[in-house]
Amino acid sequence: MRNLTIDDFKNFKFLSGIEHSPDGKHAAYVLHEVDMENNRYLSNLHLLQVDSGETKKLTAFNKESGFKWLDDENIIFTTIRDDKDKEEMESLKEFTQVYKINIHGGEADKYIRFNKKVTNYEILYNGMILASAYYDSNSKDQLTLDEKELSDELKRLKEEKDYEVLEEIPYWSNGNGFTSRKRDRLCLFDEKGQFVEYLSGEYTNVESIKLNEKKDQAVITSSTFMDKEELYNELSIFDGAGIVKLETTGLAISSAEFLSENKLILSATDMKILGINENAKFYIYDLEKGELKLITEDLDISLYSSVGSDSRYGGGKSRRVDNGMLYFTTTQGTDSYIMKVDESGKISAVMTEEGSVDAISVHNGSILYIGMKNTSLQELYGILDKENQKLTSYNDWVKEEIKLSIPEPLSLEREDGESIDGFILKPVDYKKGTKYPVLLEIHGGPKTVYGSVFYHELQYFANSGYFVIFSNPRGSDGKGNEFSDIRGQYGMIDYEDLMNFTDLALEKYEDMDKDNLFVTGGSYGGYMTNWIIGHTDRFKAAASQRSISNWISMFNTTDIGFYFADDQTAASPWDNHEKMWWHSPLKYADNVKTPTLFIHSEEDYRCWMAEGLQMFTALKYHGVESRLCLFREENHELSRSGKPKHRVRRLTEIDEWFKKFINLTN
Repeated sequence: MRNLTIDDFKNFKFLSGIEHSPDGKHAAYVLHEVDMENNRYLSNLHLLQVDSGETKKLTAFNKESGFKWLDDENIIFTTIRDDKDKEEMESLKEFTQVYKINIHGGEADKYIRFNKKVTNYEILYNGMILASAYYDSNSKDQLTLDEKELSDELKRLKEEKDYEVLEEIPYWSNGNGFTSRKRDRLCLFDEKGQFVEYLSGEYTNVESIKLNEKKDQAVITSSTFMDKEELYNELSIFDGAGIVKLETTGLAISSAEFLSENKLILSATDMKILGINENAKFYIYDLEKGELKLITEDLDISLYSSVGSDSRYGGGKSRRVDNGMLYFTTTQGTDSYIMKVDESGKISAVMTEEGSVDAISVHNGSILYIGMKNTSLQELYGILDKENQKLTSYNDWVKEEIKLSIPEPLSLEREDGESIDGFILKPVDYKKGTKYPVLLEIHGGPKTVYGSVFYHELQYFANSGYFVIFSNPRGSDGKGNEFSDIRGQYGMIDYEDLMNFTDLALEKYEDMDKDNLFVTGGSYGGYMTNWIIGHTDRFKAAASQRSISNWISMFNTTDIGFYFADDQTAASPWDNHEKMWWHSPLKYADNVKTPTLFIHSEEDYRCWMAEGLQMFTALKYHGVESRLCLFREENHELSRSGKPKHRVRRLTEIDEWFKKFINLTN
């Protein structure tokens, strides 16, 4: 057995997108591998034979990350494979190429070619295709242009890349670049991918398209706005002839599915009590009666998995309808589970084992899911014949070859009867009586959780001789609305919980060196790192990642700032400006004595680089040792899906920074 290294990341395997075939005999998923030499990920389709558990690789072109089942034996996926298509894409010509591959063998062939840039599509019962397609109101419709006009427009688009005109908020989106006046419009295409007509207006952005079982209707969630996007969105039905808008005023809808031919099941919140982080509830929309009914009045759980890890890549569906039941993931405590709800609102537990559920597929009660369990990386699991089975072993080598620290649960009991739950990782070569440095890790969100799942960063520091403390202070997920609600209290009750949990850990673990404390966190964790260094000098060094330092600038520069900052601080730059500034770590930068590393990405539009730059400048101005490492061509997801070499450099920066300040005499 050997110690974990930063470079071990290059050998991890990541899974995403599990999907049963229509007959349930097979399932497909995507396996992602790291190509460190070319600084990219290799993504290929794999096939599972459900009854035998056998798997095989379907594609080898390394670019197949999204797919659909066409029928029981054929899979379709979008990609760019040949040089001519690559040239057309680089010329900014709009098209989307779909390939088809048979699961029994053979090469993938071109199948459908959309004459627009399609972002999502569903094939209807009659072969027609309902899709969302990229639309820019400042560009000409390429389908209406003759050859010369198209050439002129493509030339203009290339020249226009030097400029960006902003006319609305948000004007950019993390991971998607500038978005002003750009939408995903609902369209109808023929069976060959030729555009027929627009079904939504130029200011409507389509968020999801879900078909009914017969594939003759679709439920669509969307938002329509000019100048400023609203938090409440819209629900519509495509009935084969056109779009019919349903009455759901005052709801923020996070998902909508057909539960039966005439009934939809929605997860939504009105945000009236606890704002944007309020847990959603389930609703039934009766299409025959035109009535919306709340079916889970007293429900107070999150309807998604928020268990964090830096060892995933890709995604997958967390909602599935099967035999009149909606299967969904939920975070409770420090784990995420699979549950199901029926038309009456009755909720039943399906899988409640320790760990996280990252994607699910259900077919006639047979459940497949991608999950992380028992300090292991992702694998494919199945609940088959009521037994929970591990179906793949892509990452078994980690436990077989590498020393891992098993998370030890620790709870801080509060006076109000609530507990702050977390974990301790001991150094992997721990010897009683020897003092070890201590690293406090703080998660993002804040409405997420740390669980016992594999976390490369945390395990690396445990392998490097640190005790690692990680907990879920108030503001975290998993314990209902009241616990997660810290609006107007940022830097107050959460700071208290983090410091008290650290004190408890130091008390319980005598070999923690209280004179060798370090702290790091990203996003909200970066905010709290900035806050901590302005309110205590107990930490030897800090690493603040993709942080917030100034709520006022965050409000005015980021993709979510104009609604997140005022909701979470209970103030705005014009209404109680002083409160917003009071909760800003930048206000307290003149108190900082802790040497601090800042990690930020140039295209992080969630917590823009101005946040890190402001705090870095303030510390330099006040004579505090500090360093900022800015990553180009990266966004807010650097630690989770950034380019492989960049992910290694990020962790190396933090590691080297802390080593610089460790007191080796203790």
